[in-house]
Amino acid sequence: MSDKNSDNLTLQEISEADTKDLFRFFSENEDKRIREELISRHMYIAEILSKKYANKGIDYDDIYQVACIGLIYAVDRFKVEKGYEFSSFATPTIIGEIKKHFRDKGWSIRVPRRIQELSQKVNVARTNLSQELQRSPTIEEIAEYLNCSEENILEVMEARKVYTPKSLDITYESDGDDKDISLLDLIGEDDIEFSRIENKDFIAKATLKLNEVERKIIEDRYFYKKTQIDIANDLGISQMTVSRMEKKIISKFRKELERTNLIN
Repeated sequence: MSDKNSDNLTLQEISEADTKDLFRFFSENEDKRIREELISRHMYIAEILSKKYANKGIDYDDIYQVACIGLIYAVDRFKVEKGYEFSSFATPTIIGEIKKHFRDKGWSIRVPRRIQELSQKVNVARTNLSQELQRSPTIEEIAEYLNCSEENILEVMEARKVYTPKSLDITYESDGDDKDISLLDLIGEDDIEFSRIENKDFIAKATLKLNEVERKIIEDRYFYKKTQIDIANDLGISQMTVSRMEKKIISKFRKELERTNLIN
């Protein structure tokens, strides 16, 4: 099967082919049938990741749509010869698109729902058209895509200036390069403090489920940087006992983290 030219594949052969073979075929000639099959096979990743961000201020359907766009980006960019699994490559790509969507949808003050809803559609239209046209779409093209007037599109863009911080989609011309640079590119990575806050909240809640001795071991080891021998002397037990208890506590934390992720 892997030696066969993808141009000669039937739809049945595509549906039955190994995923890695399909990625190899797709990298050769970008067959749209193979692309659709690869996207279809991995829609579950977009669904799982979308559910993790549900009930956080944006409709699930919008999040899922953005996740699907991220999945399409991942399929188009994945190179099977790199040696890693597609799910490992796709997950950060999809999460990145979802987080970008959340950042871009944060209205500073209350705005008409009509503007918010059209703004979401404009963002999706811009993403789809940019991929299709391989450049930033014009106002006219976005209006035609959404079957609405150019005045409505301009109204949304003006509303963004008034009601929100500067959009992360705004682009600047790059010196000596014909590719625009987005504000998101200039900002770089997410603020690490958000992750720290989430981690502290999880640790605080998980620690409450420990008994007094377990809590002392964790606090002394990871907050006060004590050695296992020092903790053993404080508690009047052996260093080996402290080591076993520490491993047991970490296992509890890991299970609690997995449970929390499933709920979220």
